[in-house]
Amino acid sequence: MENLNIKTNNDEQCSHALEDLYNVYDPEIGLNIVDLGLVYEIHFNEDDKKLACIMTLTSQFCPMGEAITTDTSNSLTKSFPEWEVRVDLTFDPPWDFSKITPTGKEFLGQ
Repeated sequence: MENLNIKTNNDEQCSHALEDLYNVYDPEIGLNIVDLGLVYEIHFNEDDKKLACIMTLTSQFCPMGEAITTDTSNSLTKSFPEWEVRVDLTFDPPWDFSKITPTGKEFLGQ
């Protein structure tokens, strides 16, 4: 797995979460949210079984934002069915093309 620059407090659990997040796509671009660089942080509270994902969108005005965040929440719930999942949006720092992984850039022909 390439360096994704996703902050986490549990690398093993994060890898498990990413397995399903690779199946969440930005429908306008056709690329998954991991390779697109939309996932900033995934934190795990083992004691309380709570998972928090901080992510962004390509634009604050992304018309598919609600669908993407819902799909992200559903994906994480699938990966961690016994956990309380929370997905928070942030636009700080704002997304830009530099956040796309090499795999994502190849997919986009860059």
